[in-house]
Amino acid sequence: MSRVHAIALAALRFTYAPVEGLDCASHIARLPLEPLSYVARCRNRAGELERSASTVAITTAHEAISPAATPQSIETNASWVAATVALSILTFYHGAPLLAPVALKPIAAELGTSRSVPALANSLAWLGSGAGAIAFGWIAERVGIVPTVVFGAVMIGVGLAWAATGGAPELLLGHFLLVGVLGGGAINVPLIIYISRWFDRHRGSAVALVSSGQYIAGALWPPCIAFGIAEIGWRATMVVFGIATAIAILLAALVWLRPPPAGGLPAASAVKAGTSAVAGSQTTFVLLCVAGFLCCTPMAMPPGHLVALCSDLGISAAQGALMLSVLLGSAFFSRLFWGWLTDRVGGLYTILAASTCQAAALVGFVFTQDEAGLFAVSAAFGLGFSGLIPAYVVALRALFPVEEAAWRMPVWFFTNIIGMALGGWLAGYVYDQLGSYGPAFALGVVFNIANIAVIAAIARKHPYA
Repeated sequence: MSRVHAIALAALRFTYAPVEGLDCASHIARLPLEPLSYVARCRNRAGELERSASTVAITTAHEAISPAATPQSIETNASWVAATVALSILTFYHGAPLLAPVALKPIAAELGTSRSVPALANSLAWLGSGAGAIAFGWIAERVGIVPTVVFGAVMIGVGLAWAATGGAPELLLGHFLLVGVLGGGAINVPLIIYISRWFDRHRGSAVALVSSGQYIAGALWPPCIAFGIAEIGWRATMVVFGIATAIAILLAALVWLRPPPAGGLPAASAVKAGTSAVAGSQTTFVLLCVAGFLCCTPMAMPPGHLVALCSDLGISAAQGALMLSVLLGSAFFSRLFWGWLTDRVGGLYTILAASTCQAAALVGFVFTQDEAGLFAVSAAFGLGFSGLIPAYVVALRALFPVEEAAWRMPVWFFTNIIGMALGGWLAGYVYDQLGSYGPAFALGVVFNIANIAVIAAIARKHPYA
């Protein structure tokens, strides 16, 4: 090899040795007379290979990073089918606790008790469902949602039948143990946890839709229950409604419920804020439980006593039942708005807005005595309290890991149910002592203001939850 060839080979190896696909020695060996021009051609070829390798590397890196940067959403059409089925199930379930409030005066008259006894039956049904949810949230994670809901449906049917057959002890035990602990505990919270796992981008709207079953039930069932009581009595109405509810929930669960998908995106509000979806502490969780108790105590007062309040004011029971339907119907339609708002501003700020609306409506109940005014106040109350529960669920999912939902949500819900049970019973007790519902509603306003203060403190620390 001539000196010129050797210099060319050394130069090419030094400069382009890292470039795969360029064999300088073999090409230099075949050089004829113009090695320097060949060196130039080799350099051009090396540059092409280098640029090609860089393009491949960038493309591969982009392909590797893109899935992590933009995770695939778990939401599909099946997600909304699951939400619709859950909504139907909860519409039937939430009719069971309404039987005692609608039949409050006939039950108290036939059993020879005060109004606080049938009001307590309603409270015990809620309290039992909260206590049962702590166990059934764990059970549903292990045996599946279908067997859990089927068991709850059977217990509701048996519980209403038992409550209708005896006196005050059977009424209270049937509502607490069977309708509440074993029935509602297996259906209500497990279904809400189940639906929250079908959604990531529109979780607030989905939870709001599903939990609206309570308000559809409130708009749909009270007139039917009142008609049944007038025609066949409260006992027969309770038995018939229990059988119909058990059959409807059984069919919906067995035919339509499916396991939820795995994975998904963080909560929408956390993604927008660029924050972690897991930021809450045990203190935050305790404060959320306290806040839930404080808002649910006044929340239970008007729905549980509205029909009796109307009767005291000379308004017919049918109109009172219709007023309750307006309250809960308003809650259903406005809950869709609250769900939309939750997806955009987060759960905590939605709770603040909804709790303020609820407090204002409670003030209206204190001072309103005429039928038209009570219809307006009932609609306003439904507008306020309907946004609370879904917003809490979204805040909990934003602040704590999804793996902890099976126990955090039932525990939080149980504290809320204690508040609802207290509110329903407390309004009846205050009436028995003072002969008026006004002081009870005023006490509810105090609870509501305390709730606003607690949530405001949490929101200052976690503004995107």
